[in-house]
Amino acid sequence: MVMHEPVTDALTQVHARLAGLRDGRLADYIPQLALADPDAFGLALVSMEGHQYRAGRAQTPFTVQSVSKPFVYALVLAELGPAEVTRWVDAEPSGEAFNAISLEPGTGRPANAMINAGAIACTALVPGPTGARRFDRILGILSRFAGRALDVDESVYASESASGNRNRALAYLMSSTGSLPGDPSEAVDTYFRQCAVRVTAVDLAVMVATLANGGTNPVTGKAVVPEPVAVQVLAVMASCGMYDASGKWLLRVGLPAKSGVAGGLVAASPARFGVAAFSPPLDPAGTPVRGAAAMRELSERFGLHLMHNPARSAPTVSLSSRQEERVTLVAAQGAIDFTAAERLLHELSPVALETGGGVVLDLADVMNVDACATAMVRAALTDLCAQGHPVAVVGRLGSAAAGPGWRSFVSRQEAVAWCAEAPSGRL
Repeated sequence: MVMHEPVTDALTQVHARLAGLRDGRLADYIPQLALADPDAFGLALVSMEGHQYRAGRAQTPFTVQSVSKPFVYALVLAELGPAEVTRWVDAEPSGEAFNAISLEPGTGRPANAMINAGAIACTALVPGPTGARRFDRILGILSRFAGRALDVDESVYASESASGNRNRALAYLMSSTGSLPGDPSEAVDTYFRQCAVRVTAVDLAVMVATLANGGTNPVTGKAVVPEPVAVQVLAVMASCGMYDASGKWLLRVGLPAKSGVAGGLVAASPARFGVAAFSPPLDPAGTPVRGAAAMRELSERFGLHLMHNPARSAPTVSLSSRQEERVTLVAAQGAIDFTAAERLLHELSPVALETGGGVVLDLADVMNVDACATAMVRAALTDLCAQGHPVAVVGRLGSAAAGPGWRSFVSRQEAVAWCAEAPSGRL
C-alpha cells in the first residue's frame, strides 16, 4: 500500500481544479515569451526541512524575469547594507504598473526594488568592474538561492534586448537625475540577461523558501544572505511585490510574493515554506492567472495569511505551584516566543509581590526560546533577583537566560532544594 503525502495531494488537487482555467494572455511585448505553451502549469512547495513537493509541470524550464528582483535586491543589501541601497532605491509601494515611471520628485529615486526602475538600479549597484562581472555575481547569487547552477536562455535575452526600449528609457531618465550609478546602457543589458536566467517552479520554490528560512537554503543548508536581509526583502515583497495589485494581494492571499511575465510566481510563508507556480497566461497586472488562483487556494486551505490568528497551541505554563513554604515553581513547555513569554511572566508576577520567596523556572520541556522571549525572561529574572528572591533556572536552555543573580540547575529537585535553603536578600 502506498501512503499518500498530504502536501503533494493538496498541490495535485489544486492543480487539477485550476488546470482548465483559460483566463489571461501571454506576454507578447517580449516576442519570445509569446511562444510559450498557454496550457503549461506547475506547482512546487519546499519546506524549511528541505522537503520538495510538486504537481504538474513543476520541472519545465522558463525564464525568471521579474521574479529575479527580490534576490538581486537581497544581493545588494548584503553587499552594500540597507543605508546605501536605500540611498538609491526607496522601499515604498508605487501603486503603479511594473514598468511605470515611478521616480521620486526631485531626486529621480525609484519607489522600490520590485518595479523595473528600482530593479535596474539594484542591478547597477551590484559590485563589479564590468557588466559581465556584475552578471556573474547575479547568476551566482540566483544559483545559490536555487541550490544548483542556473543558466541563461539566450533566445529570450536577445528578444528582450531587441524589444526593451522602455527599460532603456527608464535607465537613461534615472541617469539624467543622478539616481543611477554607472553606465545606463550597461545596466540595462545586464538586467535583460538577469531576467533571462532559466529556472523551474521547483527552483523558484527553493529560492523563496530560502528567504522564508532567514536566508539559509533549506535544501543545501548553506547561508545565502544574512537573516536581516531576508526579513527586509520579504517586507518589501509584501508591500510592493505585486505592483499596483499589492494591496489586493496582501488582503486576499496575505503572503510576501513576486510574479514574472514568463509565468513565474513565488510566495513565502515565513518559517514554514516557499511555494511557486508556473503558468504563462497573465492578468492585466502581469500576474499569472492560474498561479494567483492557486496561491489563494493554498493560503485559505493552510491558513497562511500573515494576519491569521492560528489556533492556540498547548499551554505554555504546564505547572505553577508552591513546592516548599518559600519556593514557587513555574514550569514551561514548547517554544517560547513573545506571546508565550508574556504568559510565562504573568505566572511569575505574583511572586514579585511576596517577600523573599524563592523562584524555580523549569525550562526542561522547552524546545526553543527566541531572542525576544530571552530578553523578556532575563529582565524578569533580573528584577526578581534585585528584589531579593532566590532564583533558579532548570534545563538545557537555562544558559539562554543565564545572568548575574540566579543559578542554573540540571534537575527540578536540585533547584527547589537550593531555593528552599538559600537566604533571602540580594545573592
